[in-house]
Formats: sequence, structure tokens, C-alpha cells
Amino acid sequence: MSTVVISGTQWGDEGKGKIVDYLAAQADTVVRFQGGSNAGHTVSVNGEEYKLRLMPSGILYKGTNCVIGNGVVFDPQVFLEEVDAMKNRGVDTANIKISNRAHVVMTWHKLLDELNENLRGEKKIGTTKRGIGPCYIDKDDRIGIRVCDLIDREEFAAKCREVLEQKNLILQKVYNHAPLDYEEILSEYQAYAERIAPYVCDTISFLNDEIDAGKKILFEGAQATMLDVDFGTYPYVTASHPISGGVAVGTGIAPKKIDKVVGVVKAYCTRVGEGPFPTEQLNEIGDKLREAGHEFGTVTGRPRRTGWLDACVVKYAGQLSGIDYMAVTRLDILDGFDEIKMCVAYEVDGKILNEIPASLKILAKVKPVYETFEGWKADISKIRRYEDLPANAKKYLQRMAEVTKIDLGIVSVGPNRDQTIIVAENIF
Repeated sequence: MSTVVISGTQWGDEGKGKIVDYLAAQADTVVRFQGGSNAGHTVSVNGEEYKLRLMPSGILYKGTNCVIGNGVVFDPQVFLEEVDAMKNRGVDTANIKISNRAHVVMTWHKLLDELNENLRGEKKIGTTKRGIGPCYIDKDDRIGIRVCDLIDREEFAAKCREVLEQKNLILQKVYNHAPLDYEEILSEYQAYAERIAPYVCDTISFLNDEIDAGKKILFEGAQATMLDVDFGTYPYVTASHPISGGVAVGTGIAPKKIDKVVGVVKAYCTRVGEGPFPTEQLNEIGDKLREAGHEFGTVTGRPRRTGWLDACVVKYAGQLSGIDYMAVTRLDILDGFDEIKMCVAYEVDGKILNEIPASLKILAKVKPVYETFEGWKADISKIRRYEDLPANAKKYLQRMAEVTKIDLGIVSVGPNRDQTIIVAENIF
């Protein structure tokens, strides 16, 4: 048995897709365990980009099983768009498996997401308006529609009518919006059901059988630690658990069956949406990071907020997920900087904090304690061995490992598969 979890350590967009794609070469199965189509992973293969939203990043390896777990909120429209796009590019989609327990993102989820965000005004969360939060709300409210319901024509018709009656009352009386049409939604989703039915199975049994057979399984998180609904910068978070603990409930795999956890760390920090961001650089440094890193959302196209690496956040992620190794990405984006900073502690009212504050009021006023590193001012994109990295780059990485208390496992020096330096050979 060999099972590895990939988890983002910051606010997302760390380059998890590239790391999953790289390690997927050794995996028999790649699994998405939470989130929905609001998560975008960009994978580059031979200079060609693939933008993935629901598809597990292992889709680019022929014969690799790609599982969408029960913890994912599943948008059939987005999934089928991705399937068609992949087939048009010659990618085999036959090995995709969708959990029959995954909850379905419905038309009303997307509409209510948008209306509710607009209602918040200046207090908006920064949602992608793709219905993810409302779908998780219905799941917890026990009125959700699951994939097993969707592919049962009679069951879906009854549940769709029942839930839509409630949603139309909310649309009309709370938002003063026209009601949604039952027949139109029924027809649309029944068409989706016919196409997705061949992919649906009990993924819990499948994954446990794979593990018992000694297969290699890679679990892929969407979003990241600081967007976790319990441990992130609440309420500016996603509606699920991207940390390694989310694997067990999002797939039906017992915690003791997880062997290793890899935390993906962008060599600097970004975030999309609202909420505190202690190391944010609202200056020419931030602009330079954004332009050099092409920091715009995969799904939304929104410009990302940028700043120096916050090692406090990465250390926190390591504690929450039990991270064994760091996979540091986008180190090459720092090639052109004369000096580079890293936040190694927080200071509030003259005192050093030994925690990530739960209170956003406190987090918003923390003063980052920075250490400054001399830049390496060299192109590292062609380097393939750790020992060949510039001395200043290695100093930066070594200090990162010291502050976060996480061993270095992988260093990415570019978007393509081959632009990867393996430091720890025993990840899988």
C-alpha cells in the first residue's frame, strides 16, 4: 500500500496541479476528495496547457484511474464540458469514476450563490458564484440531491420538484427574483444523467479494494489550508476541508490508510478574494510578482493578490495536515529579484505570536516579522539537481524548511513536468 495526499498550504493557487500531475506518473489512481468546479488546476505538458476544474490531474496519464470522491460537489455541466474538451484533444476519459454519494450542484445553487454575494455588498466573501457553498449548505441541511438520485429518473424528478418548491419561495420572497422552471431544469439534468451514468460507481468500495491490492493512490485537494472552513480565514474560506483530514470523510478511506502528506508551497504568497493577507504587497513588489508569475485565476481570470512567503502559514498547514514533505513551486518566479523576504513570525502590540489568530480582527493587524535574503539573479528553469541550484536559492529553501519544520521534498523550477527537482526519493 502506498497512499499520498497532496494539500495546499496557503490560500490556493500553489501549483498543486503540476505536483499531482508529476506524481501521478507513479500512481494507479488519482482522487479528488473535496471542493468543486471553483477550483482550477493548470497542468503543462510539453508546453501545452490543460486547465482542469473537476477532473483529477491524473487524467493526462492513459490508464490511470481518476476518481471524483463523495466529498466533491459535482457540477455535471462542467464535468461534461471537460470530458468533451479532453476528448477533442485526444485525452482518454474512460477511466473516470464518479462517486454515487457526491452531491450535485443544481441550477438554483449557482443562482443563489450569485444573489447572496450581491446582497452582501461591501462585505462580500469573494465567491466564484459557481454554487459550491449553497450545495454544501443543502448537503448539511439534508435536502441535497446526490449523484445516485440524479441517475434514477423517478427519484430525481420527485426530489427536484420538492427542493425547487422551497428554492422558488426563497427566490421570490427574499430576493424578489422570478421562480425557476421545473420542467426546464428536469430536462436539462436528465440529459446530464444519461451521459454521466457510465462513470458512476461506489468509489468507496473501489478505493478500498485498490488499497488492499497494494495499488498506489494519490489524493488531490482543491483550494488550500487557509481556505479550510474550520481552520482558514473564516468566513473568507471555501465550504469544505482541503486539509489531509478531509481525505477520510471525502473518500471513505480510513485515516490510518494514509501513508504520506505532501504540502505544496508557492515560493511567495497569493490569494484570491477577500480577507486578511499579512504579507500582501500593495506596491511595485506585488505588481512584479503578479506579472512575473502570471497570477490570474484559472477559473475566474481574476488578478490575484500577491505578497512575500508567509512561513507562519506554511508551518500551521504542516501542523494541521501532518505534512511530511514540502513541494516548493514557482521558485523560478523569484529569479529576477535583488532581494527576497520571508515572514518568519507575527508581531501584535509588540508581542510575538506563536499561533495563527482565529480572530480576523487580530490577523488583520499583525505585523509580519521578515527575514531578508539576497536574490540569486539567475535563470534556474533548466536546473534539474538540487545541488546545482544557486547558493542563495538553497539558503532560502533551507530557511523555509527550518521555520516551517517540514522537510524539503520537491522543488519546481517551471510549469512543465520536466522542470522538477526531486529532493526526497521516497515520496511514493
